[in-house]
Amino acid sequence: MDWKELIDRLVCPACRQPLAIKASGDALKCDACKRVYPVRDDIPILLIDQATIED
Repeated sequence: MDWKELIDRLVCPACRQPLAIKASGDALKCDACKRVYPVRDDIPILLIDQATIED
């Protein structure tokens, strides 16, 4: 199963709100707290210290 199929089950580790795939497909973004989690080698890296914050 591809990680993109599981997106509806993934939540932000920081605020527990849903994540969405960025248009580029290389990251997951939380609209609530604005954290962006990278996806490396098709593996979402859901570590708060690896996230960046963008508007």
